[in-house]
Order: sequence, then structure tokens, then C-alpha cells
Amino acid sequence: MKHFPIYLAVEGRRIVLSGGGDAALSKLRLLLKTEAHLTVLATDPAPEIVDWAKAGRLRLVRRAMAPGDALCAALFYSANDDAREDARTAALARADGALVNMVDNLEGSQFITPAIVDRDPVTVAIGTEGAAPVLARAIKADLEERLSPALGTLARIGKTFRKAADALPFGRPRRAFWSDYYGGYGDRSLAQGGEGAVRPALDRLLETHLGAQDEPGRVSFVGAGPGDPELLTLQARKALHEADVVIYDRLVTPEILELARREATLIDAGKEGFGPSTPQEAIDAMIVEHAAGGAHVVRLKSGDPTVFGRLDEEIEAVEAAGIAWTIVPGITAASAAVAGIGQSLTRRGRNAAIRILTGHDMKGFADHDWAALARPGEVAAIYMGKRAARFIQGRLMMHGASPETPITVIENASRPDERILATTLATLEPDLSRAQLSGPAVMVLGLAPRAASRVLDRDQISAAIVAQERPVLEATP
Repeated sequence: MKHFPIYLAVEGRRIVLSGGGDAALSKLRLLLKTEAHLTVLATDPAPEIVDWAKAGRLRLVRRAMAPGDALCAALFYSANDDAREDARTAALARADGALVNMVDNLEGSQFITPAIVDRDPVTVAIGTEGAAPVLARAIKADLEERLSPALGTLARIGKTFRKAADALPFGRPRRAFWSDYYGGYGDRSLAQGGEGAVRPALDRLLETHLGAQDEPGRVSFVGAGPGDPELLTLQARKALHEADVVIYDRLVTPEILELARREATLIDAGKEGFGPSTPQEAIDAMIVEHAAGGAHVVRLKSGDPTVFGRLDEEIEAVEAAGIAWTIVPGITAASAAVAGIGQSLTRRGRNAAIRILTGHDMKGFADHDWAALARPGEVAAIYMGKRAARFIQGRLMMHGASPETPITVIENASRPDERILATTLATLEPDLSRAQLSGPAVMVLGLAPRAASRVLDRDQISAAIVAQERPVLEATP
């Protein structure tokens, strides 16, 4: 982020603009909506600027800019429709200590003016750092259609009611009140009786919420999916938006945590195989403690919470404390992994079942029905299998699996840094060790990538991974 978005207080402060043509008019139409003191410097101002000056909406100085004209200005706009004059006036304004914007010159600007959706006092600013102004306009047009024209009126009335609403306890009770108001109650009151009906309606709504019993805490066990935030379900996004506390796993990506409410408490309860971990009993206790205190707790698990997520233990702890709970499923890593290699988990004539296995459990390497897995055409997704690769390889070959059985290992499925190792059962080790995959990985038995964008032999694997030159590695004998 090269430009940090802020809202600058300009009430009663100077904003100076140099220019009198089309570029100046475009900026002034926006700046006239502020409560700043506007000064325009122009030798040949457009008629509209002259009219605004006559109406007292801005101060017009009919000359070119000189040193000192931008003193004490909060902002300065160089909008002369002339690159040389823009550079000259921008240099003068910088010398006067003003923040400078050069119209249509991103490199020469110290700040940029975003596209704005105006529902005063509600404003939505849309910026692309100059990369895609057409996209910014398209987003603005979409939001203009979505946001009710009455939103500004409701916000203005709501602002006068904030102190009264402070009678509600901070947190969920207060949020619920404002959610009801902006979620339809205010709109209906405005439509039925105009602005004069909204304040009495707010009084009635506040009485209703004050008389309501405190809502008990609850727990949502939410699947965060494999890592790509675009694969998060709408229900999961809603839960994150409403959560008071988010207790998350190690594999949940920062991009998904960004979707939680800013006021929410985020707690890392990560577990790492063969590494530092938060004990399960401690996680259970954290969930219960926060929910018992009245919080909406989101227990955020990577993938789907019902797949190798120790969900039952946490549900049992919550039920024992008499706390309500729900499950929000997510896309499990196996689904994202096979999508990444262009395959399907089942196929007519090949396999009518899919096995989802773990490479190790609490007792060590996990044992399975190796004879069934070794049959031709079997497909299995093996989680947490990197450290158990040699054990899995040996068990399958001991039970008659073909050495040429394809195995694909997908690291960081669905994420920008996804990497794919295509190999066979016979060469799974040492290929996996040579590849040095460090992220979470799913091992898919019985499937090869449908199409590899690049094929490397085993001698090239380590160097290619270190250089990060390719999305797909295929190990060949």
C-alpha cells in the first residue's frame, strides 16, 4: 500500500487550487462539498468559477500563483491543464509547506483524491493508486446503485442519537441496536413519516433493546477453506463480521483474518505437527471462557472443521458448558488440491469412492487398509503426509501397489504460492525430500496433474524450487 487512506479534517482550513480550466472545474465540484475555505488562482477562470466566487463559495484571485500563496493551506491542487505550469506551482506550494496534488500526475503528487460515493456524512472512498481509474469508476457506479439515497439522512440523525444509545452495554447489545436501525428500521420510519418520524422511532427502538435480556454467548465452528479468501463461504464471512472473538489455527491465512471485525479479539491457537502447539485442553478452555462471558466466538479452522479438525472434542467442551454452537463448513484442502491439478476426486470407471486419510495421528504414523489402497484405480487424499511419506510408500508397495502409481503433492493449495510436485510411488522418496516443500501439503494418491505447464526431471527439482521458477514439478525416472 503506497497510499494510506485517511479522512482529513478540512473544516475551516485553507485549500488552494491553481488553474481555471476543465481540470480545475473537476476538482472544485468535489471540493465545494467540503467546509474548507477555497482559494482559486487563475488568470482566465471558467465562468462557473467566476459564478462560485460571486456567490461567496470560494475566493478567486485573478493572477498566476506566486510564492506564499499556499501558506497555511492544508491541501494544494495544481490543475492548470499545463504540465510546465503544474510543475512550477507544485514546487511553490511544497515550499509553502502544503501537501500537493498534481492532477493526472501520480508521481508528482503527495496525495491522491479517490473516487467518492457521497451520502454525506457517509462517504465511501475508492482508490487504485492510479493503477485502474476505470475500475474505480465502475466500483463507484455499482455502490451508487446499492446505497440508498436516504443513507446520509439516517446517518445524520443517528449521529445525534449516539449519546442516548450509550445507555446500552458496549459490544454486542449496542451493535445490535445500530444494526436494527441501519438494517431497515430507520428506512421504514423515514418512508412512513419523513425525517420527523425517525427520532421518535429511535427512542422506541432503544426502549426495546434496553428491555431485552442479555444475549448469551455462542460458538461458531467455521471453516476458513484452504487459504484463498475468495473460497470463503458467505456464511463464514458473515460469522467473521459478527464475531467478538476469533480463535484461529496456524494455517489460517492473514488475508482471511483481515475479514474479521476490526474490534474483534484475535487469538492464535496454532498447532504445528512435531513443533510448538497450543494444548487442545487450553483451546477448549479459551472457547468456553469467552463464550461464557457473552461473546460470539468464532473458532476458525483451516479447510473444513469436520475434516481432521478435532471438532468433536471442542463441541463436547462447549456442550458441557451449556453453550450454543453451530458449524459453518468450508472447502477442504483435498478439493482445492485436485482443482489445482485439473482433476476430479471421483470418475466413472475409475473410482466410485474417495478416501481422506491422515499421514500421522496422536500415536505416530497412522495405519490404514493398505491392501485396499494398493488396488489399481484407488484415489486417496492424504493430509499431514510429508513426514510419513517413506512409511506410506513402503506400506503401499509391500501390499502390491504398482511402482508407477501416480502421486501428486500439492503445497499451499489455492494460495498464490501454491506448488505442485508430480511423482510416482516408486520415486515419492527421495523426490519429496529433494523438493523441500515447507508449507502445508496434501498428497493425492492415484492422480497426476492433467496438464503440467513445465516438466522437470528429478535433478532439477531442488534448484527449481529454490529459484521458484515453476508452478508444477514432474519427477521422471
